[in-house]
Amino acid sequence: MAQILFVLMAAPVALSGAAGWAQPDTDMNDLAERYVKLVLAMGQHDSDYVDAYYGPEEWRADAARRALTLEQIGAEADALITEMDRAASSSDLDALVGLRRQYLRRQLEALGARVRMLGGRALAFDDESKALYDAVAPSHSESYFEDTLTRLEQLLPGTGVLIDRYGAFRDDFIIPPDRLDQVFGAAITECRRRTLEHVELPPGESFTVEYVTDKSWSGYNWYQGNYRSLIQVNTDLPIYIDRAIDLACHEGYPGHHVYNVLLERHLVRERGWPEFSVYALFSPQSLIAEGTANYGIDVAFPDEERLAFEQAVLFQAAGLDPSRAAEYGAVQTLVGQLDYAGNDAARRYLNGEIDRTAAADWLTRYALMAPARAEQRTRFFDQYRSYVINYNLGKDLVAAFVDTRSRGQATTRWDVFAGLLASPRLPSGLKD
Repeated sequence: MAQILFVLMAAPVALSGAAGWAQPDTDMNDLAERYVKLVLAMGQHDSDYVDAYYGPEEWRADAARRALTLEQIGAEADALITEMDRAASSSDLDALVGLRRQYLRRQLEALGARVRMLGGRALAFDDESKALYDAVAPSHSESYFEDTLTRLEQLLPGTGVLIDRYGAFRDDFIIPPDRLDQVFGAAITECRRRTLEHVELPPGESFTVEYVTDKSWSGYNWYQGNYRSLIQVNTDLPIYIDRAIDLACHEGYPGHHVYNVLLERHLVRERGWPEFSVYALFSPQSLIAEGTANYGIDVAFPDEERLAFEQAVLFQAAGLDPSRAAEYGAVQTLVGQLDYAGNDAARRYLNGEIDRTAAADWLTRYALMAPARAEQRTRFFDQYRSYVINYNLGKDLVAAFVDTRSRGQATTRWDVFAGLLASPRLPSGLKD
């Protein structure tokens, strides 16, 4: 872990456990508290499961003291679902409360599925993604990607295979390590400015950025509670100029940081719903989190505005040739159309149809990932499995939901997007 790079700080907002929450819905909050403790208990068995927690410390201590077995966690989750079904009422529920009940029940189902997986039950890729993330990604054959690859062949003429030509082309757009601080600082500042024009954030929201190494991911937001995030950027591999806006938006504004801040403010503090003080990584919440974080890039930076900002500010900060910004953007837009190749590689690999080498080769051929990046991605498959669908399928589902309701109006799109960030809507609910 390297030095802290960038900090936006204001006075911290105190959160003193349950006493700091609004007056609760007693019946649902009792169920929700028990859910939180089960998620914390799962963290004793699965180090990746609890992505964030900022509720009462005594609940964490209680989970550690009880030391439930996987079988006990699964049984308690099933019992909670039964209690919820017995107590459910179709009357006197506002829309958000109705979504809350659906959300908590589906989160419990995903918890039970993860328990069974850790207990040795093997699920096919699509069955797993449905059980954990409430969604199934489409499958594609090699031919699906060929048209895009052909167009890239024309954009990147020369000798040698396409991946080598693409790699040589991208070498001109690497952010020099000694300029990363300046470039990311500029990107984050602009992402935050654009977000604050449309989304009200609480006083005291803040984040810290760090460089790290030896990770299977390129960036990560660790939400700390009290409206604070730790954002980590992996420097194992070269960082290209387009990643500045991607990471600043996805991990920060209006992505994960804003998502978690709004949940804490509106659902935990104002409504007193404790289930949102914990984030179970392998759950439907992750598709919403990743989908909004990726779609948030487009919300904050429509294509022409992104190009203008990168050309005028980020290329200059990185010491790159701004006259090539449009050329680079055109190539990256096409490469983005290959994104689902990662899902298909993961599906085949995790279903046992291909081995790691073949999966990396697929990523190099059909996703145009450099061999080192493809190998890193297979390590991500090992660690997070079908989680990969949350990025691209999540973005597509969120985009359809927001675009349908905003009808192409930019300001309305921000309003619908922010409303989704602060709601307990499930992935399956994005199609309603």
